[in-house]
Amino acid sequence: MVSPFHHVKTQKEIIHLQIRTNTLLTGNQIGPHHDLRLPSFKAAVVCILIAWIFKNADGNMERRKGETRARAQARPWVDEDLKDSSDLHPVEEDADDWQDSEENVEHIPFSHTRYPEKEMVKRSQEFYELLNKRRSVRFISNEQVPMEVIDNVIKAAGTAPSGAHTEPWTFVVVKDPDVKHKIRQIIEEEEEINYLKRMGRQWVTDLKKLRTNWIKEYLDTAPVLILIFKQVHGFAANGKRKVHYYNEISVSIACGLLLAALQNAGLVTVTTTPLNCGPRLRELLDRPTNEKLLMLLPVGYPSKEATVPDLTRKPLDQIMVTV
Repeated sequence: MVSPFHHVKTQKEIIHLQIRTNTLLTGNQIGPHHDLRLPSFKAAVVCILIAWIFKNADGNMERRKGETRARAQARPWVDEDLKDSSDLHPVEEDADDWQDSEENVEHIPFSHTRYPEKEMVKRSQEFYELLNKRRSVRFISNEQVPMEVIDNVIKAAGTAPSGAHTEPWTFVVVKDPDVKHKIRQIIEEEEEINYLKRMGRQWVTDLKKLRTNWIKEYLDTAPVLILIFKQVHGFAANGKRKVHYYNEISVSIACGLLLAALQNAGLVTVTTTPLNCGPRLRELLDRPTNEKLLMLLPVGYPSKEATVPDLTRKPLDQIMVTV
């Protein structure tokens, strides 16, 4: 049976209905010639209907809250750091807070090396074969790596293009064993919650073939951890904020170049995106609030017992379309 009040949905409508019902029950006239006093039986029926409406409205509200929570749990890849509220002293945004565009820079002739066609094919094939050997390695030796190599691969990452040449990245290199262990503790604490509650059955099932879990031993054993932060905005010399256009895309491109540079240097890593760890790691590393953690790379040599899943990559005809 459909209630005669099934169309009543909003709190405002419920309040209006309550006022109308009170008028009916008390006998107050809503017009100069209209006495709408109801018999006691009809009044009881109206009271029951009002109670049912309020109960149903409360139930709908709870269901909507539950659906919102379920949607949030079903999308764990939305990192809470995007809603980082750990800045205890937020500044009101004002147009005067932002730096105007810089003056035009000088343009100079472009220096370019052009290879013969055969050399181009050879170099492109060799580069592909090098990167095709890249794998995500979770078993990393504690053997130290030359710091000069780390400097060079990060300089290579810093050559990435960025929106309006804002270069919105910060690469934090961690070598201190105590700091590495604190990073591991923070990540494992959050990752256990991710696996057990946030990620959902499908995601956990998809990861089973990779034999991954929330235990991240490589965060202790790897000689170097590189944490890549995106700067959501920058600061000019006068202290005003600078817009960083497409900062996440720009930093993601830099991460890709960093992975290629590490492979070229003979080092291994595994890309990790520590969900919901960003604010705590940022505070641990004393980074400003305009920086958000995008990726963490443990870097080193593969351990002797290192294994990787026997996976294949999509062939060219499945990833490229020529028009």
